[in-house]
Amino acid sequence: MQCYFSLEIQKDEYMKGDKHMLFVEYPKCTTCQRAKKWLDERGVEYTDRHIKEENPTVEELKEWHKKSGLPLKRFFNTSGMLYKSMSLKDKLPNMTEEEQYQLLAEDGMLVKRPIIVGEDFVLTGFKEKEWEEVL
Repeated sequence: MQCYFSLEIQKDEYMKGDKHMLFVEYPKCTTCQRAKKWLDERGVEYTDRHIKEENPTVEELKEWHKKSGLPLKRFFNTSGMLYKSMSLKDKLPNMTEEEQYQLLAEDGMLVKRPIIVGEDFVLTGFKEKEWEEVL
């Protein structure tokens, strides 16, 4: 059974070194649904967070980006309608990292999902093989 907590409670628990992972998702996203089912089938404990209701902050995005080792572009939902309607494919190369963080923090629909945040890793998107190796 998964519980929904306020953002402040989630941050407090996560900051205290809670061994649970943070699972950031958009519940209507089928990839997020598959990832959640995968986690549940393996008994992985996590705190669930709705990306549209509780969008990642600039500070969280910076931390996750650093921890992930991924290019910042991998945090963008490049297949999303909002990304395409804003023509971000053409705009991102000319934006600073700070501008990109700010943009991601403004609307959860721009953020690649799901995101799973552990103590020493961050995964974006659901690639079963990658998740099996890390989790």
